[in-house]
Amino acid sequence: MRGFLTFLAAIVVVALGYWAYHQNIQTQQAIREIERLQRAIVEERERLGVLRAEWAYLNRPDRLRELVDLNFERLQLLPMTPEQFADMDEVIWRPETTEIVEEVQFSASEAEDLP
Repeated sequence: MRGFLTFLAAIVVVALGYWAYHQNIQTQQAIREIERLQRAIVEERERLGVLRAEWAYLNRPDRLRELVDLNFERLQLLPMTPEQFADMDEVIWRPETTEIVEEVQFSASEAEDLP
């Protein structure tokens, strides 16, 4: 009986050793993945910074003004004036959503009647 318990204890120790080794490998893989993701985040942030700088460079008012002047014949862009905006009374408001649903259902039932 004593030999059996010793053998069983040895099996448990080996199994726990294997489990601990497996957990260690998984932890190392998770750490490598985290480091890879952190490097990717840093690279994307750098790329985003470059894109923001390019956007700011391309949207300089003096550059845009030059482009408008160069392409005036084709685009005919003019400065905005208050007269170009509509009054609230002139705005056409969308119908209620229930009316739209009823119209869609009505037109669907008409489609069923078609040969």
